[in-house]
Amino acid sequence: MARESGDRGRWLLDGLLALVLLAIGLVGTAPAGLNQGVPAGPGAYPLVVVAALVVAVRRRWPAATLAVAAAATTGYLVLGQPYGPILLSFLVAVYTVAAHRPVRVAATAGAVVLAALLVQVFVGVRPLGPVALMPVAAWVVVPFAVGAAVRLSREGAARGRADEARRLADAERLRVAREVHDVVGHGLAAIHLQAEIALHLLARRPEQAETALTAISRTSKAALDELRVTLTVVRREEAVGGRGPTPGLAQLTQLRERLAGTGVSVAVATTGTPRLLPVAVDLAVYRVAQEALTNVLRHAGPATAEVRIGYAEDEVTVEVTDTGRGRPAVPEPSTGFGLAGMRERVTALGGTFSAGPAASGGFRVYATLPTREVA
Repeated sequence: MARESGDRGRWLLDGLLALVLLAIGLVGTAPAGLNQGVPAGPGAYPLVVVAALVVAVRRRWPAATLAVAAAATTGYLVLGQPYGPILLSFLVAVYTVAAHRPVRVAATAGAVVLAALLVQVFVGVRPLGPVALMPVAAWVVVPFAVGAAVRLSREGAARGRADEARRLADAERLRVAREVHDVVGHGLAAIHLQAEIALHLLARRPEQAETALTAISRTSKAALDELRVTLTVVRREEAVGGRGPTPGLAQLTQLRERLAGTGVSVAVATTGTPRLLPVAVDLAVYRVAQEALTNVLRHAGPATAEVRIGYAEDEVTVEVTDTGRGRPAVPEPSTGFGLAGMRERVTALGGTFSAGPAASGGFRVYATLPTREVA
């Protein structure tokens, strides 16, 4: 939906640009001719109209737009019409091809158009001769250079966002591996200690041994819960990164600040009364928010995001929405590694998970996790 809305917005902008160029062409051609002492003939205006209106489809069919605009402009000049606003439409068409097509395709189209445009320098009603070669070439070279610079800048920014997304994902996987080590090490150490106490007290004080065995049961259950939700996102060999505190909602502010440094503005809102959550639930809520925001960085393009944490009596909810172009719909359950990892984390704890285009545009991730401990 967001992508369709964006496409519609671009269509409207291009249509408006075409109308502006048309108005300038119709109003400005005659004064330009009078200023040059070359009155515009009746054949000038149909070509001005064609060159201007074709700009409306410039981003959908850049090469075709350039071909039509170049043909109209070349014909206009060969007929001896005055230099005027029709050249603005031509410049826009050249810029569009350079900005929206690969270098090789754009350069080929630019060379063909330049050759066609130079025809009017030597033939036509008013040939200018070799002295006009450089000025005429500039009509192609200058907008082409500007368009190529814009395209390279846009591609560089996209690569930067992709690299940052990969860096965050690699750092996340390393933290997961360390979490596994910490969970297993701490859990086994506690279980071992309680088991030694139970064995020591079993014969002489069985009631205290029962307390130790109960502690073993609770510790092992908590460790297994945390280990299960942690292992679901281990996907590939870990990369190198820094060691930080155990992730949880307490680190949500740092996550927001880190993403702000990449250009993604994140707002955080809380409903209900915040409280201490079970470790596995706190980790899962944080991971859902983190992975959803990483997907915003990867897929949404220029966008803002909002994270909403909701506390209820026996559950906690996390909702992440963005204003980007969304992601292509994929049939369930094949939703990609990121969404699949989030789903596995949540369902492993008995929660529910959903993800898809938001009603207002962009993308929405929503998860509900129970906070009441199960015996």
